[in-house]
Amino acid sequence: MTDTNFKVALLSGAAAGISVDLSLFPLDTIKTRLQSQQGFLNSGGFRGIYSGLLPVVIGSAPTAALFFCTYEVTKTMIRRTMGENWATASHMMGASFGEVSACLIRVPVEVIKQRAQANPNLTSKSIFISTLKQEGFPGLFRGYISTVIREMPFSFIQFPIWEYLKMRWSSYQGKAVDPWQSALCGAMAGCIGAGVTTPLDVAKTRIMLAKAGTPLATGNIGFALRTVYSEKGARGLFAGVVPRVTWISIGGAVFLGVYDKARVTIVSLTEGR
Repeated sequence: MTDTNFKVALLSGAAAGISVDLSLFPLDTIKTRLQSQQGFLNSGGFRGIYSGLLPVVIGSAPTAALFFCTYEVTKTMIRRTMGENWATASHMMGASFGEVSACLIRVPVEVIKQRAQANPNLTSKSIFISTLKQEGFPGLFRGYISTVIREMPFSFIQFPIWEYLKMRWSSYQGKAVDPWQSALCGAMAGCIGAGVTTPLDVAKTRIMLAKAGTPLATGNIGFALRTVYSEKGARGLFAGVVPRVTWISIGGAVFLGVYDKARVTIVSLTEGR
């Protein structure tokens, strides 16, 4: 990957991350409150729907930029080394490595954001300070493993489907897909991935919201899934599935559509110099 392509991925990813996180934040808050142990109404209902926005504003651009840079670098290296027959595998591996690296920023942001969403009376700053006092720096990374375990299967599903749909559409019309077409492909891919991985998202949310020192706070995703199932049955494992699927379907369209649009725009501006 050239230095120019790396910069394009960096800037395009940042634009995509900010666009999707800011536009769909209310849906994310509703999903988090539906998945919290105390339930939707006790977590704030529709009150303070933008609680936890500050850490998202700070973290969305670098998170998405890091993901897409890793994704593009890994994908390019695998295809150059192994050939075009490894295209699907390159998308899967690129997305997986992208998630592992992006979660280094995403998880601390998620911890503060979700606790603010579930406790609208508290500010993001006060939650950040109390987390450091009670749990230390590792407390900001509670749920890192469960988040990676959630994100990797999701990306395994979403990105190969997105790339495949774009390839088929491009082949059908005889030219590269436009950004709006990429957005539709992203919506379909996100919808499928979101529905399948909802139980992992529920477990991740419970782990991040658990009180320090409790069994759930250990981050054991299997224990979290069993706890949710024992409390609310199979239905509990899919709590928030509708806003999650809606959020990620629209988010997939915005995230991947903006990424492709920004990439095309940046490349054209660079070549036009």
